[in-house]
Amino acid sequence: MSKVWGYASPGIPDGNFIRGKVPMTREEIRVVTLAKARLDPGMIIWDVGSGTGSISVEAARLASGGRVFAVERSPEGLELTRKNAEHFGLDNITVVAGEAPGALGSLPSPHRVFVGGSGGNLSAVIDIVETKLLPGGRLVINAVSLETLAGAVERLKTPWQTDIIQISAARAERVGKSHIMRGLNPVYIITAWKEEEGDDR
Repeated sequence: MSKVWGYASPGIPDGNFIRGKVPMTREEIRVVTLAKARLDPGMIIWDVGSGTGSISVEAARLASGGRVFAVERSPEGLELTRKNAEHFGLDNITVVAGEAPGALGSLPSPHRVFVGGSGGNLSAVIDIVETKLLPGGRLVINAVSLETLAGAVERLKTPWQTDIIQISAARAERVGKSHIMRGLNPVYIITAWKEEEGDDR
């Protein structure tokens, strides 16, 4: 276990990550996202739009013996992903500089794919995933905007099946002698798999 986070379970506190100006998937959203992916040791995983690398770090810990390919286009995001991989003592994260879908073509076929950011190219990213995802694979997309949600739903038709949830979390914040709840941005989590391959949900 890393000295930074000594537990096997996911849900590393946000404050444990090296942060910058790049958006990060918050702890509460991250836990559900990882659960929807159903990770196993030895898996090949793509994290498209890795940002700070929080999903990559958690996935790499859960899929020990496998490899996470963290794809990011912004220089700051690339540096943060590298720093967080090192920060948590992980050597099974490969940081890939480039924009999806172009940066995905040369990667090994994945068992699981996370999409946290696609630069407006979500449909084209799904096109690549559809051809390269291994049998029994799962795709998990996090969407903040209604436009991204609508685009995912429109594209993920046959041969895909989908499960869509919305998470609206809030955290208690001390104000004087009292506590009030501060809401986090709601996030849609879209999970997809090939219908002919079945799924036990």
